[in-house]
Amino acid sequence: MTAARELVTDGGLETDLIFHRGVDLPDFAAFPLVADAGGRRLLADYYTAYAAIAAGAGAGLLLETPTWRASKDWATRLGYDTETLAGINREAVTFLRGLAETWADRVGETRISGQIGPRGDGYRPGAAVDPDEAAAYHRSQIAAFHEAGADLATVLTLTDVGEALGVVAAARDVGLPVAVSFTVETDGRLPGGTTVADAVAEVDAAGGPAYYLLNCAHPEHIERGLGEHGAWRERIQGLRVNASTMSHEELDEAEELDDGDPDALASAHERLEAALPAVRIVGGCCGTDARHVAAMWGQPTPGR
Repeated sequence: MTAARELVTDGGLETDLIFHRGVDLPDFAAFPLVADAGGRRLLADYYTAYAAIAAGAGAGLLLETPTWRASKDWATRLGYDTETLAGINREAVTFLRGLAETWADRVGETRISGQIGPRGDGYRPGAAVDPDEAAAYHRSQIAAFHEAGADLATVLTLTDVGEALGVVAAARDVGLPVAVSFTVETDGRLPGGTTVADAVAEVDAAGGPAYYLLNCAHPEHIERGLGEHGAWRERIQGLRVNASTMSHEELDEAEELDDGDPDALASAHERLEAALPAVRIVGGCCGTDARHVAAMWGQPTPGR
C-alpha cells in the first residue's frame, strides 16, 4: 500500500446490484433507486460497506453518487423529463451527504462527488466527440450537483479526449471542481489508440481537471499502456479497476459476472500503484464489490 493513499471509494455499483442483489437496471442505470425509499435503503447498505473499509483503514471516504447514467439522453430513454432528472441528481448528493454524517465519528474526511458518465456507451465508443457539444450536454448535470452542494464532480469511463475537454469546460463554467477518468482497452490505450499520456497532455493544455483517474480496466491492461516515465503520471490520482482480465467487448457480451479473485486483484493493483505514485483514491469498477476493495486496502470484508 502506497503512502499517497487517502480515500476509499466504492466498487462496481451496477454489477454488484445486478449480479449480487438481483436488481434490474435497464440501460445500466442506478439513479432511479434514489427516488425510491426501498432503493435508498439498498444504496445505503451498499455504501456502508465502503465506509466500514475506510474506518478500518484509517482513511477518508469518497462517496460517488449513483448517477453514471443520469444525463439527458439516457434518462429520456427511461422516461425521465429534464426537471425530474435534475431533482434526482440533486437528491443523490443530499442522500450521500446524510449517509456521510452517520459515519462522521468513524471516518475522517468524507467527500461527495457527483458522478457523470459518457454520453455514449463506455464499452462501445462511437465517433469523436466535439468538446463544445459535450460541454453543452453535461453542463446541466454538473449544475445540479453544484446546486446540491457536492464537493466535486467526477466523470468516469471516458473513451474520448473531446468529451473530457467538454466536461472540464462545463465544470469550469459552473464553478465546480472536476476529475476526469479515462478507460483503456487491453493494450492500455484509449479506444482509437490514444495513449493515456497524450490524453492527459491534451486536456491539461486546455486548463485540465483537478486530477485524473483510470477506471474500468484490469490493472494489467492499464500497466501495458504506461510507456515512458513522465510528469503526467503525477496527474493520475485515482484508480477504479475491473476484477476481470477480459476485454470490454468480452465483458459486454458475457452473461455471467467474472468477479476474478480479490487477492490476485489486490496484488496486481499494488504493482500498478508502484508505477503511479500519486494515486490517493482507490476503489473498483465492473465486477468488483466490497471484497475486492477491502483486499486492496488490506482490510477484512465488512460483515465477514
